[in-house]
Amino acid sequence: MSILDPVWTALLYLAAAVFFILALRGLSSPRTARRGNLVGALGAVIAVVTVFLSARLENIPWILGAIVVGSAVAAPVARRVRMTQMPQLVALFNGVGGGAAALVALLELGHAGEPWVRVAIGFTLLVGAVSFAGSGITFAKLQELMTTRPVVFYGLPVVMSVVLLAAVASGIAVVVSGSLPLAVLLLVLGLAAGVLLVLPVGGADVPIVISLLNAFTGLAVAASGVVLGNVLLVVAGTLVGASGTILTRAMAAAMGRSVAGILFGAFRGGSTAGSTAVSERPVRSSSPEDVAVLLGYAQRVIIVPGYGLAVAQGQHTAAELALALEARGIQVDFAIHPVAGRMPGHMNVLLAEANVPYESLKEMGEINPEFKTTDVALVVGANDVVNPAAKTSSGSPIYGMPILEVAEARQVVFLKRSMRPGFAGIENELLFEPQTSLLFGDAKESLAQVLGAVKAL
Repeated sequence: MSILDPVWTALLYLAAAVFFILALRGLSSPRTARRGNLVGALGAVIAVVTVFLSARLENIPWILGAIVVGSAVAAPVARRVRMTQMPQLVALFNGVGGGAAALVALLELGHAGEPWVRVAIGFTLLVGAVSFAGSGITFAKLQELMTTRPVVFYGLPVVMSVVLLAAVASGIAVVVSGSLPLAVLLLVLGLAAGVLLVLPVGGADVPIVISLLNAFTGLAVAASGVVLGNVLLVVAGTLVGASGTILTRAMAAAMGRSVAGILFGAFRGGSTAGSTAVSERPVRSSSPEDVAVLLGYAQRVIIVPGYGLAVAQGQHTAAELALALEARGIQVDFAIHPVAGRMPGHMNVLLAEANVPYESLKEMGEINPEFKTTDVALVVGANDVVNPAAKTSSGSPIYGMPILEVAEARQVVFLKRSMRPGFAGIENELLFEPQTSLLFGDAKESLAQVLGAVKAL
C-alpha cells in the first residue's frame, strides 16, 4: 500500500525534475559544477524515495540489496578514478543505464496490453541494447583493451544494414505479437548493432561517440518511462537525451566534423586512425634550462595543456610554473581547446583542481587572437588541437577542425614524451618549424625541471 497520495507524488516528482534542470544549468560552468552535481544528486534521492513511498513494490529486500551492492561497487570506483579515465567511467555508467532500460522493457513485455506501449518497449530494447554494447566497445578502446584504430572488414556496411533491417523487422513483430522470443532476438540484434556502430570509430573520435551513446541512453530511459507510466523517467530521460545531443554536436563542431563523418568516416578513409608510428624526422631539442631562459625572459606566455599533461598528472606543477612566471612580471594564460583532455570541460576541471584561477583559463575563440603577441607558447602534451594540418591539408583526417593558433607565437616549445603522433595518427608539421623546440620526457617531470630552472634564474 502506498503512503503518498497522487498529489504529493506529482509534486515531489516535479521538485525532482526542477532539481535535474538546475543541475544541468550548474554543470554549464566550472564555477557552479560542484553545486550542480549536488543539486542533481538531491533530485535523484527525492525521486527514489518518492518511488518507495508511492508505488506498490514487491521484493523490497531484493531492491534494497541491489542498491547496496551497486553503491558498494560504484562509490569506490568513482572516488578512485583518475581524471584521465573519466571518459571510460562515463562510458561504463552510460552503458549500464542503457542496459538497465532494455532489461526493464523486456520484463514489462508480458504486462503490455496496448500496442503503443509495445512500441515503446521495442524502441527501448533496441536503443538501450545499442547503447550498452556500444559503450562497452568505447570503454575497451579508451582503456586500450583493444586497438584504438578503426576496425573495418570487407562487407561491414552490408552487415550493418542487414542487422538494422532485421532489428526493425523484429521490432515491428514484437509490437504486433508481443512475443518474448522475438523481443530477445531484438535485444540481441541491438547488441550487435551497438558493436558494429562503434568498431569503425577510431582515436580521438571515441569520446564523441560516448556522448552520442549517452543521448541514446537518455532516449531509452524516456521510453522506459512510457512503458512504466512514470512521468519523471520521461522527463529525466529527455533531459539526458537532449543534453547528450547538444554535447555531441558541440564536440563534432569543435573537431570540424559531422556526426555522420565520425561514425562512418572509416569507410572512406576519413576517420582518425590512432596511429602509433614514431617519426624519425629531425627536430630541434631543448634542455629544461633552455626552456626556462625562454620563459623567464618573456613578457607573454601561453600554456597549452593537452592529454599528455592529464596522463602525467602535471596540472599542479603547471600551476606552480605559472605562478613562478607571474612573480617575475610575466603575463601567463592557459589556452583551452574544446576537446582538450578528451571531453569538453575535462581540462578545465583538471586545472581547477590545481587552483588555477578561472580568469587564466581562456577558451579558443578568446585566446587565438593573442598568439600573435605571445613570446612563448608552451604546449604540454597536446598535438592534434594545435596541428596546422587542420587548416592546410585537405586530405588530413582533422582537416576543418578549429585549432589553437600556436604557430603564430614567436617561439613554440613542445613538451612531449616521444615523437608519436596524436590520436589522429598524423604528424604535426609545426614540430619541424624553425621557431619550435622540443623537450622530451614525462610532462610532470619536465615541468618540474623547467620550474626549478626558472627559480634559479
